[in-house]
Amino acid sequence: MNSNIFRKIMVATDGSELVRKAVDSAIETAKLCKAKLYAIYVISLGGYSITPSRDTEWEKAMKEQLIIEGKEATTYVENTGRAANIEVESVILEGSPVDEIVDFAEKNDIDLIVMGTHGKNVIQRFLIGSVTENVVSRSKKVVLVVRGDTIEKGK
Repeated sequence: MNSNIFRKIMVATDGSELVRKAVDSAIETAKLCKAKLYAIYVISLGGYSITPSRDTEWEKAMKEQLIIEGKEATTYVENTGRAANIEVESVILEGSPVDEIVDFAEKNDIDLIVMGTHGKNVIQRFLIGSVTENVVSRSKKVVLVVRGDTIEKGK
């Protein structure tokens, strides 16, 4: 079965095992639709901002490490996608993950955003929020949420 409902699909990845289900779903959907897949990784230094005890060298080193992690995460998507004969383009962005994902989708005419969820329980979501939930609420694009395994079984 082939469909062309989605021409451009974006998968947001953080490189975690839990997000690999979302990557697999994005690849399968791209294959069925013969769509191009964009692997997106967002570097967010918000939690690593400079304080009086940290200097710009520390922030530079942290950013370099996050770029390495981003390249590893998007390379996984590239390799898995290409093995399935899917065209994949990797993009590493910097800023607020929600803003960057929503903006990239709008600016690049993305038809479908695929994201994983870590299966956090209600208290965890309340305390730390959810990038996926915020993208769903802010995006004008179709968002496919692929649930990963829950952190605590049964929650």
